[in-house]
Amino acid sequence: MESSHVAIIGSGLIGCSWAMVFAAGGFKVKLYDIAQQQLTTALENVRKQMKELEESGFLKGTLSAEKQLALISVCTDMKAAVEGATFIQECTPENLELKKMIFSQLDLIVDDSVILSSSTSCLLPSKLFTGLKHVKQCIVSHPVNPPYFVPLVEIVPHPETDPSVTEKTYALMKKVGQSPVKLNREIEGFVLNRLQYAVISEAWRLVGEGVISPTDLDVVMSDGLGMRYAFIGPLETMHLNAEGISNYCERYREGMKLVLNTFGPVPEFSGEIEQKINQAMSEKVPAVPKHLGARREWRDDCLIGLAKLKKQMKSN
Repeated sequence: MESSHVAIIGSGLIGCSWAMVFAAGGFKVKLYDIAQQQLTTALENVRKQMKELEESGFLKGTLSAEKQLALISVCTDMKAAVEGATFIQECTPENLELKKMIFSQLDLIVDDSVILSSSTSCLLPSKLFTGLKHVKQCIVSHPVNPPYFVPLVEIVPHPETDPSVTEKTYALMKKVGQSPVKLNREIEGFVLNRLQYAVISEAWRLVGEGVISPTDLDVVMSDGLGMRYAFIGPLETMHLNAEGISNYCERYREGMKLVLNTFGPVPEFSGEIEQKINQAMSEKVPAVPKHLGARREWRDDCLIGLAKLKKQMKSN
């Protein structure tokens, strides 16, 4: 892959972040979109972010911002964008028909060696890729938003995906500094969103039942569970919170089952509870572009700092 380039299909937030990730890894990147103005804006945003990251000492990779920027070019011709690419990362909006159309177009113009990858967060590979001539070369590489700051990538194969494609994708993600995980089979929501939705669902019920306020609920996660989950997962947490997993289950299995049996049905995520949570969140961060944008920048700064801390701690 080093001798060729990576093509990014779609120049929105995810596409731009992927372009930065691959450029940081030293890869040439062609960023494709249908409108030149969209690409011009995207490139300006990437330049601004890279310069700011370089100034703050958080730029990824060994190359300077200018050298990384020089690796990124833009293109409004899909065939030209993917020509010679060994890896194609699709980053279009989360719409099944749109993505299927994109992959149908790619299927007609790529050779038998390129890897076709999607950034979808919830669409199953079997729904995206079935029927394509190059289905064995297709895979989902689901990033966490924003991929530049949060390294996890869920690699999800289609039932017909060649095992070598999974391994090559995993190796590529490792090479560019991401933290890939391999799913052995597809499942609705993959793994990250299944865990996330389980937390959101219980959070919604607890607020709806008047157990806790929306803002305090978030504190439970950010200053409680989230503190250790930034470094270890729930299974290792169990392992360390007792004398190993078996001892934890011996101590707590009945209590866990007792609590889990009290969980309510899946919420509707609407009505009075939605209004209550919306009011609390809007008081904290008004739901207008200016305030949301500023808070996202603060979030990203926190993620950058945490990523740097984790890297330092791993190297110690």
